[in-house]
Order: sequence, then structure tokens, then C-alpha cells
Amino acid sequence: MRGRFLKHPAEIRQLGIVATYLGLLGAMVFVPACRNVAFLAAACFFSFLSAVVIHNHLHQGIFESRRLNMLFRAVLSFGALYPASANIPSHNLVHHHFDDDGQPDWAAPSNVSFRWNLLNLVHFPNVAGPSTFGGVTRWAALAGKASFVRQYRLELAFAFGLTGLLAVRDFWTTLFFVVVPQLYGARCILRINLIQHDGCDTTSEWNHSRNFVGRAFNWIMCNNGYHTIHHNRAGLHWSVLHEAHAREVAPRIDPSLDEPSMVLYLLRTYVLHGRRPAARDVVVAERRAAAIALPPREVRRAEAEAASA
Repeated sequence: MRGRFLKHPAEIRQLGIVATYLGLLGAMVFVPACRNVAFLAAACFFSFLSAVVIHNHLHQGIFESRRLNMLFRAVLSFGALYPASANIPSHNLVHHHFDDDGQPDWAAPSNVSFRWNLLNLVHFPNVAGPSTFGGVTRWAALAGKASFVRQYRLELAFAFGLTGLLAVRDFWTTLFFVVVPQLYGARCILRINLIQHDGCDTTSEWNHSRNFVGRAFNWIMCNNGYHTIHHNRAGLHWSVLHEAHAREVAPRIDPSLDEPSMVLYLLRTYVLHGRRPAARDVVVAERRAAAIALPPREVRRAEAEAASA
């Protein structure tokens, strides 16, 4: 399909995620027997995965055709009930540099400060969401953003227009079986900022992000668990992040930032202990990272210094 339709054969997986999600929504809207907890839970899960696709698509469009990429943004916007193009300023430009011209990341973990860490996870979208869209509005008002504003408005009209038409047809079905999944995915993708960066050192070259390295998890998540390499080399296609993480990140990062399981991390961090991750002491990891580029004799010396630190 490459050269005719898709930029990369792996994009079939992302299209399958979105098709499954829209299929679940359609089934619940048009087939009364599908309006149950199982379908709703599946729709919420695939809504989150569809939000992951938004992230990937806004970094690197799925299709060869620019027009198809723009139309697909509108479809994705309906799935999350927010304009997908908002990711350009909020994620691609601000979050990837962890600041906005010296101002904090709009979705920085510091936006929440409850002592009980589970409340931070629950409340984070309530703070990060308005902050993010406030930032997007300011950015869109700058000169030279006319094409972005047109696309943003198209996505906004499509997302809310189609949802509104469904609500006119059947309000309560749309509210419970369409809007709930839409909001679930949109809010969960915001929480990923907290999960992947809280307790990390955003000033560090390698220890700014937490990774979740389970292979099955990353197959489902289109390799979004490999967050350090994505920040450092955002132009890499998501399908090669596993290899790039093993080659470039794993030898340099603080090993504690490579988590084998997100589920176990969430249970440990937000349920069982309830305390926020402590800021990392990255001295040893940074020395180890610097040693990689040194001659063998200097590597041994750096390793000895790191071991005694």
C-alpha cells in the first residue's frame, strides 16, 4: 500500500483501532442489544487507543494524501470530541520542549499537588484540559495561523455536529454510549502526561520520561510506551521505536524509568502506596550515559566513578 495509500504498512493497525472504535459506537447507537456494560467498556478502551492514534497521526500523517490526512483528523476529532489539530501546538510544539517560550508545559505534572496521589491522577484532566485549550486559543490567535484555524474549526464542527445529530436522534443513548467513551479517551490521553513524566527530570537528556516496555502493551499501544526516544527523536515512525529504544535509550536511562508493566505501575503508584514518585537522582545514570561515548579506558573510569557515587 505504500506509495499509493498509506505511508507505512504498519498503519493498518492504527486504522483497525479507529474502525473498531467507530464500529462499537455505531453498534451501541443503532443496535439496542449492544447497549450494555461490555460494549461500553470496550468503546472506552478503544476511545483511548484512538486518542493514541491522534497523537501518532499528528506527528506523522498516516496517508500519502494530505487531503486524506486532514479528513482523517476530522474523523479522529469526532472520536475524542475535541479538534485533533490541537495536538500541534499543545503537544508537538509545547510539550515536546516541556515549555512554552519559558512558561511551563500546559500539561505539566505540577498542575496537580494533592498529597493522595490517586487524586492527582483523577483530577489531572480537569486542570490540564482547560490549560491546554487556553494555550491553543492563544497560539491560534497569532499571525500566520489562518490555515490551522480553518482546519481546527472544521474538526470542531464535525466532532460536535455529528455528536449533536446523534443526540437529536436519541439523546440518552448518545449521552451514555457515545459521549461517555469520547470523553473517557480524551481525558485518559491527558493523564498519560502525568504518568509518563511525574517524578522525572525534564531537564535531563535521557531521564525526562518514564517508559513502559512490555511488548504486548506496546503492540496494542502502537509503541507509545517508548516515550523517551519519542521525545528525543519525534520524527521516528512509531513502528521503529522499540528498536530505537533498545539501541539508544536503554543503555543511558536510569533503569528505574523503564517500567515492565503500566498496570503494575499504576497499582503501585496510585493505589497501593498513594505517594507521588520522588524526583530522580540522575547523577549515576548521567555519568553512565556520558561514558558510552568515551574510549574503553575512559568508560571503565567513568563506570568506577558511577559505582562509587
